[in-house]
Amino acid sequence: MNPIRPAPRTLTALTECLLALGCWQLGEGSWIYAKAGLAQHLLQRAWSRTLAGKIAVKPWPWADTWPVARLLVPSQHIDQIVLEGAYGRTLAFAPGHVESMQPIETASAIILTGHRDTHFRFLQWLKPNEVIELELTTGHRRRYRVEETRIADSRSAWIGSTQDQAQLMMVTCYPFDAVQPGGPLRYVVTARADVAPS
Repeated sequence: MNPIRPAPRTLTALTECLLALGCWQLGEGSWIYAKAGLAQHLLQRAWSRTLAGKIAVKPWPWADTWPVARLLVPSQHIDQIVLEGAYGRTLAFAPGHVESMQPIETASAIILTGHRDTHFRFLQWLKPNEVIELELTTGHRRRYRVEETRIADSRSAWIGSTQDQAQLMMVTCYPFDAVQPGGPLRYVVTARADVAPS
């Protein structure tokens, strides 16, 4: 008994469809990386203008955010611009500053958030006493040391800072290798001020 074979035209059409789909997917993936690279260039340019004295410099004309700090973690080779606001449209490009009553320059307690699979993936490798620096728009740097890391359930645990303590908290979703986005668990890194701002 001979198996039924598709006609050559059907195979050709199927092959062409699969090739077109593959090219489309490669194009989509390449565009994401190209867009991310361009965004980093624009963020660095906006940060340079901010350090030069400009206020609320938008990295691109339609942005609803602006650079407020530069995050440096020497042990992890991290150098990232921090944007104002912790919204999805902001976190797609950089870590975000959780807005509060005080601007980041005058706040003693600062909370930053970022995606676990991009900008804040490095949080899983931070150890106690590692140094974190936060460069402010004035050009001064605040130095912190990692005090603790913990996993918190956002449904029942309070993930906030104590305003009377000089600390930096960095928060991302957990676990780091989760397939589904979101979820209730958060990975929280708390760092205390090491020295007075320079």
